[in-house]
Amino acid sequence: MSELIAQLVGVGLHYKEGAEVFRGATFNIEKGSFQFLTGPSGAGKSSLLRMLYLGLKPTWGTLHLFGENASKIHSSRLPHVRQKVGVVFQEFKLLDHLTVSENVSLPLRVQGMDKKRSSQHAQEMLHWVGLGSSLEAYPTTLSGGQKQRVAIARAVIARPQLLLADEPTGNVDDEMALKLLRLFEELNGMGTAVVIATHNPRLLEQYPCARLSIREGTITKTPHPGMAA
Repeated sequence: MSELIAQLVGVGLHYKEGAEVFRGATFNIEKGSFQFLTGPSGAGKSSLLRMLYLGLKPTWGTLHLFGENASKIHSSRLPHVRQKVGVVFQEFKLLDHLTVSENVSLPLRVQGMDKKRSSQHAQEMLHWVGLGSSLEAYPTTLSGGQKQRVAIARAVIARPQLLLADEPTGNVDDEMALKLLRLFEELNGMGTAVVIATHNPRLLEQYPCARLSIREGTITKTPHPGMAA
């Protein structure tokens, strides 16, 4: 039996304003799996990713993450659990007072790696995403596409057990989008479970991966149309 990274059982999400996002969502995310998250705008893709990052709590139902009931994880332990998750949200959330290299090396520094080694790893990762000439730049000087690549580099550098990416190729050209997907594939090959929310039909066509489809408050997990069920 595959080791589970996340397990949702009968999960519902209901915002205070009255909007129902999910009702009775049940599915698993296995270790080393790779899936796209699809659905129309406003369906709840970002909300689902935030739940998996423990940034939102289900209104009802059960979410297990890394074998723990998420509702019972004490707030003091949340940073430790979140270190196992790499996230790329559309807001980027870069720290403007740190250089690009310092932003990317931050997850390694939090894990206790010394400054010299973490900086070297950050530089290698930034060269991979085409930002080798911007190591000492600050986020406020970057374009949206450049910020996105910095956020991706930061999310993957510590080889998380789970990677959550919200439209990670939305601000880059097709060539860079494919390069970033290869980076995600390499990380996946090392055992990281990957969940990518996307509207990009080209990516969906080219990568034979399972899909989590959100529609009208329900989540359905299906194999890629080109794969055997």
